[in-house]
Amino acid sequence: MHVARVRRVHKGKAYESVLLRQSYREDGRVKHRTLASLTALPAAAVEALERSLKGESLVSVATAFSIVRSLPHGHVAAVLAMLRGLDLERLLDRRPSRRRDLAVALIVARILAPASKLATARGLGATTLAAELGVDGATEDELYGALDWLLERQPGVERSLARRHLVPGAPALLDVTSTWMEGRCCPLAAHGYSRDHRPDRPQVVFGLLTDAGGRPLAVEAFAGNTADPATLEAHLDKLRAAGLDDLVLVGDRGMLTSARIARLRELGGIDWVSALRAPAIKHLVTEGHLQLSLFDERDLVEITSPDFPGERLVVCRNPVLAAERARKRDELLRATEADLARIAAAVTAGRLVREAAIGLRVGRVKDRHRMAKHFELDIGEGSFTYRRREDAIAAEAALDGLYVIRTSLGPDVLAAPDVVLAYKRLSGVERDFRVLKGRDLEVRPVRHWREDRVRAHLFLCLLAAYVRWHLERAWAPLLFRDEAPPERTDVVGPPGRSAAARAKDGRHLTAEGLPVHGFGSLLAELGTLTRNRVAVGTPDAPTVEILSEPTPLQARALALARMSPLAK
Repeated sequence: MHVARVRRVHKGKAYESVLLRQSYREDGRVKHRTLASLTALPAAAVEALERSLKGESLVSVATAFSIVRSLPHGHVAAVLAMLRGLDLERLLDRRPSRRRDLAVALIVARILAPASKLATARGLGATTLAAELGVDGATEDELYGALDWLLERQPGVERSLARRHLVPGAPALLDVTSTWMEGRCCPLAAHGYSRDHRPDRPQVVFGLLTDAGGRPLAVEAFAGNTADPATLEAHLDKLRAAGLDDLVLVGDRGMLTSARIARLRELGGIDWVSALRAPAIKHLVTEGHLQLSLFDERDLVEITSPDFPGERLVVCRNPVLAAERARKRDELLRATEADLARIAAAVTAGRLVREAAIGLRVGRVKDRHRMAKHFELDIGEGSFTYRRREDAIAAEAALDGLYVIRTSLGPDVLAAPDVVLAYKRLSGVERDFRVLKGRDLEVRPVRHWREDRVRAHLFLCLLAAYVRWHLERAWAPLLFRDEAPPERTDVVGPPGRSAAARAKDGRHLTAEGLPVHGFGSLLAELGTLTRNRVAVGTPDAPTVEILSEPTPLQARALALARMSPLAK
C-alpha cells in the first residue's frame, strides 16, 4: 500500500486528491486499487501515514526528546560579555590559566549571586558559568587560591584602571566608609565609628578611588579605628604609582581636612576640592566675611576670607535642602519636647524624685534626638523644667541649606559652578558604597580572619563593582535611569530628568514597549534564558545543546551588553 497524489485540472482550476492505494500484479501486469480517499485528512496525518507505510517508526514528541539538563544562561552570558568587552581578563593576566578563569568566575558570581566562597563553589554548576569558563568541579580551596592570586595582581590592575580612566588635570574622587566583620582575629578588625550602625561588631575601614563619573578604580583597607584623613596618603601612593601626580582630588570635609590640605600643599602638583564644616561656616557669618543678604536674589556667590588664604570659597544656598533641614529639625524638636514632657509629668506626680535619676532620664532623651543644644534644662531634687532656646534655633535656621566649597583651583581653571559640580560628584562614590555594601554585592559582613584575605575580598568586590558600573550604563534604556540627563542650568538645586526618563518612569515601559526593570530584576529576567542539553531518544543517547529562544527584552539586553542574542 502507498499514498498517491492525483492532480487534475477542471475548467482552469487545479485539484489534488490524496488516495490510499494498493498495488498488485495480475496477468503479468501491475495494477492499482484505491482503498480510501485521504483528501479530507489533515496534512500531518497524511504525512504520518505515508511515513509509516514506508517503514519508519513513529514516536511521540514527548518520548523522542528528553531534556537532560537545563541551566540559566542569559545573565551569565551578559556579565561575561561586558567583562570581556572591558578587557578585564587581560588586565588580570595576559596568559590564560585556570587561576585566571577561577578569578573571573568569582567576579561574575559576585554580580549574579554574592555569597561566601563555599556557597559560590557549590553554586558554580547551578548556571552555565562553570562550563563557560571551564572551571567545572572547582572546590572552595581552589577559589581561595584564586582569591590570593587576585590580590597579587591588585597593584598592577589598579594602575591600569587609573591610567585608563584618569588623565592629568582630571578630578579623582575619594571617600571612605566602614563595614562590620565577623570574628575578632583579623588584625584590621577594630572598634571605631561604625557607619553601619553596628557598634557591637569590630569593623574595617576602606577607601574608594573613582573617576569623575563614579567609576570605581581602586580600593584600600585600613584598621577599623582609622580616621578618614589618615587614609589619604595611601590613595596618593596609588596615584603616584600610576604616574598620575597632576590631578584634582575631590574629597569630603571629613577626609580633606585643613591638616591634609596643608600636606597636599607640601607635596605640590595636586589641586583639591573640598568643603567647610558647619562651625567654619558659622564663623564666616559671624566675622562678616559672608553676608546672608547676598542670597536674597541668587543661590551661589564666590567669596574670599583671610582665614583661608590662597583658596576660593564658593558659597551655595539650596532652598530644597533648607526646607528639608527645617522639617527634620522641627520634627526632632517636637519629639524631644514630648519626651521631656513625660519626664516632667513623672516628676510632678512624684514618681521621679532624685536629681540623679531625673538627669539619667533626660540624658537618654538627649542621646536619642541630639537636640539638647536647643533647650535650657533645669534639673533639681524633685524638680525639672525645660524650655526652647529660640535664639539658638533661629541662628541655626539662618544657615539652613548653606554650604561652602573650598578649592585651590583658580577661576581660569574651573569656574564657580563647575567647582560645585565637582564636589557634588562625590554622590557617585556614595552610590558605589551603597552598591558594595547592600544586597547588590554584599561586601559585608566580612567573614575572613586573615588580613590579606580581607584585602582580597575588597578588591574582588571592587572589580565586580567596576563591571556592574558599565553594565548599568549599557542597560540604561531598560532601567529606571536617565539615558540623557538634561544639561544643568542650576548647579545648586537637584538635577533634572529628561522628558524621556519621566515618561519611562510613569509608564514603566520603554519607548519600544519593553518593561522597565531594576538592575537585579533584569538579571533575574535574563536568567530565565536557559541552555538545554537535549538527548534524542533515550536519556543516555548522544546530546545536543540548544539555547532557548530569547524574549524581546532578553534580546535587547544582550545586544546592549555587546553580544549576539544567540551567542553560546
